[in-house]
Amino acid sequence: MKTPVFGIISPHPPIFVERVGGSRSHVTQDSLDALSRAAAALARYEPHTVVLMSPHAPALSDAFLVDDSVSLSGSLAQFGDPVVRTWKGDPDLAYAIAREIASSGRPVVLRTEDKRLDPGHLDHASLVPLEFLDPGRAYHLVVLSLSNLGYAAHRDVGAAVALAAEKLDRKVAFVASGDLSHRLTPDAPAGYSPRAAELDEEIVSCVEQGHLSDLAHIDPSLIEAGGECGLRSFIALGGFANSDPVPTRVLSYEGPWGVGYLTALVGSEALRSDDVQAPARTPDRGSKGGAPGDYESEIVRLARVAISAHLGDTRHAPDTHLVDPRLPARAGVFVSLHRGGELRGCIGTISPTRERLGEEVVANAVEAAVHDPRFPPLTREELHDLDIKVDVLHPAEPATADDLDPKRYGVIVTSGWRRGLLLPDLEGVEDVQTQLAIALRKAGISPDEPYTIERFRVDRYT
Repeated sequence: MKTPVFGIISPHPPIFVERVGGSRSHVTQDSLDALSRAAAALARYEPHTVVLMSPHAPALSDAFLVDDSVSLSGSLAQFGDPVVRTWKGDPDLAYAIAREIASSGRPVVLRTEDKRLDPGHLDHASLVPLEFLDPGRAYHLVVLSLSNLGYAAHRDVGAAVALAAEKLDRKVAFVASGDLSHRLTPDAPAGYSPRAAELDEEIVSCVEQGHLSDLAHIDPSLIEAGGECGLRSFIALGGFANSDPVPTRVLSYEGPWGVGYLTALVGSEALRSDDVQAPARTPDRGSKGGAPGDYESEIVRLARVAISAHLGDTRHAPDTHLVDPRLPARAGVFVSLHRGGELRGCIGTISPTRERLGEEVVANAVEAAVHDPRFPPLTREELHDLDIKVDVLHPAEPATADDLDPKRYGVIVTSGWRRGLLLPDLEGVEDVQTQLAIALRKAGISPDEPYTIERFRVDRYT
């Protein structure tokens, strides 16, 4: 059975753990909330084994280590928390992973083969994610170590995990432990680099767009300037997913102590749970849809990539093949853009004009960004805080004013060649009279003229 893809990117600062950080741990509440949502998704998935790649586990420069111990345990005593946590190992899966790594031509060593490799001992980069993701010790555990081998070798290790799980018919979740830049602020533990934030933006962008293979192509000088520790773990997760782009959901990113902390879910199986929906953003941001760094549905992510590519981002081309089974093959689509709570563009089609829904989204996203006559063309500088929502329209049906509900139905008014449309559930449109008045005004139809009414529903994606 082909193993379904479930992956988590998790930060690992011991200060997250309340027994270590005390009240300071709540400075990173966004990350703590994100890890809680990731844990809920993991519990619903119910894996047999968690395979965790740790940047701080014992390592060899020229080979990968796989911990095949029957039991794995450790504590955060060096950080002030002496409590020992213990997990069940999965030696059969560990052996199978090692075999697949060796078959790929990469050197591999089992940790139990040499006591100097401290088999069964969990380092802090393993313990911290597990403390949040599996506090009940419900899953078996296999820990992988990084090496000094190249990025391609780490991607091969991730692929070996997936192949081993498939051959054993083992349900596996892959946790990529790692922090981002360690040089974000002047008081950061590794010193300050003005390029550190740029590195984190690159990593978060690759993850949120599902292009994990692009992580291996980030400018090496930028990686060196940032001083990250998680990139190889994330690249291995990309090999485990074995798809590009892969569905992803960024749950949080923050860097309060000069170190970047990213929490994300990877793979269609990871995104199935309602428990991992991102919480509502605060009203003072004026959010209207999906924004960079937040969870974005597949169709909104396509709209964002289409706009970014049109404005000159040559790294990614929009892939118009949408995999969400809830989406229709073809439909009318409206793409709405907001910045700071204010409309920045909105263009759409009442009925489909393209062969595929994805093509409709791409075309209307670009139109909303650069051809809405009410606004100047969007610039690349505006992408970083651009909110996007995509409305997929159901077919319209004839209606009267009595059939309307502005929260539930959009409206179309028509008089001769003039036609006006208003989407449902818009801020400030609380009653039918207001809805009709705005739609008529958009169409240039006087309320005294005869006109017909149609209503329609939408599926709104953010």
